[in-house]
Amino acid sequence: MNQHDISDLKAEFDRFVREKCDTGDCDTSSEEVNPDDEPVPAFVDELADKLLAPYHSGAYFSRLDIKRVAEAIDESLPIKERKKMIKALFRHTTSRDFLRGAFDEFNRHFNGRVLIYQELSEAFPASKSIFDENIAKIQKTQKMLDQIVEDFEEIEPTFDPMVI
Repeated sequence: MNQHDISDLKAEFDRFVREKCDTGDCDTSSEEVNPDDEPVPAFVDELADKLLAPYHSGAYFSRLDIKRVAEAIDESLPIKERKKMIKALFRHTTSRDFLRGAFDEFNRHFNGRVLIYQELSEAFPASKSIFDENIAKIQKTQKMLDQIVEDFEEIEPTFDPMVI
């Protein structure tokens, strides 16, 4: 890199600092809303915590697994942090059918893990108790997902959000 180019870059940066930061407006970000900061339904934070922790759910969901779930229900998700992906997937949930489709896809992944755990417990009988514990956690998580769908209240779109 040319020394002259570095000097130009430094001068441009110094000019930026004088113009922006000396006036007290040093914010370089635009006024765009970050989609990760949008509000999510109340159940999503707890769901993400339970679903993404193998300690609670009995299985690990990678970023690619979450992306596959989204693609299976015709949603497009960018690869990000796993919790942000879950929030983005369920951010605009308004219908029970969407929720059921998403949870059915998660259940397919869970069922695949159960089959793997059963195969491993047969191959390694000394570790059967560990795999059985994870299978029990998966079954408990699947029941939780079913309960969320049953308790979900659909949101009807209206022209006036203040109409009750």
